[in-house]
Amino acid sequence: MHYYQHHIGDFIKATARLSDTQSMAYLRLLWMYYDSEKPLKPDTKVLAFQIGATVEETELLLESFFWLAENGWHHTRCDQEIAEYRSFLDKKSNAGKASAERRKNIRSTGVEQVLDSSATGEQLTTNQLTNNQSKVANATPDLGKPKSVPPAPIQEIVEMYNTILPELPQTVVVNDSRKRAIAARWREVVTADKLDRQGGLDFFRWYFEMVKTSKFLTGKSKDWKADMDFLFNPSKFPRVIEGTYHKEQK
Repeated sequence: MHYYQHHIGDFIKATARLSDTQSMAYLRLLWMYYDSEKPLKPDTKVLAFQIGATVEETELLLESFFWLAENGWHHTRCDQEIAEYRSFLDKKSNAGKASAERRKNIRSTGVEQVLDSSATGEQLTTNQLTNNQSKVANATPDLGKPKSVPPAPIQEIVEMYNTILPELPQTVVVNDSRKRAIAARWREVVTADKLDRQGGLDFFRWYFEMVKTSKFLTGKSKDWKADMDFLFNPSKFPRVIEGTYHKEQK
């Protein structure tokens, strides 16, 4: 997780008797927990070094705010927040895969109808094929397209990408080519899922969060990492949604 809900009032109450140094050390333990999404390793000497505290202070903080299990020091609220975060990603992942499947079905409808027509024994002429494709294209809005597709909030999507994925090459130049790619993927998503503007933004927030969890896409497994152009490429976009670039982690 690269962010979490920090309940200021609860934190102040919990750390009221701690010194400023101890409060900072406790906060660093929380950051380590959320960043790794795992219980803290039981080696207090290493933890003390990592948070800049003494071994005694570290042991006191662990015994006061965490509980020890076989796999390390657990924190109840951290575990709850991480579980909710993973559940959110799972739900969005399932929704994203369903969206990709719907878009694939919509795109393939025209081809299926043309193939089905050959079963009648008729040989299609060029004009007939063109007319059939035209009919399918005109019928596409009835397969899930909302009455009005909200304009693509291109700048907001770019800023969201730069904020959520600082480890990837930052997008500074938003030229016509990138605008067209972002707008095209936006139309695909809001059309297939009948989303409003906020729903579309929520989808792309999930999309970037999903990218962040891929070691391959973020350059943690190879000397390469994705960028804005890769993530909005028409052939790569559905593959990212379907988890193709996460398979090495399963």
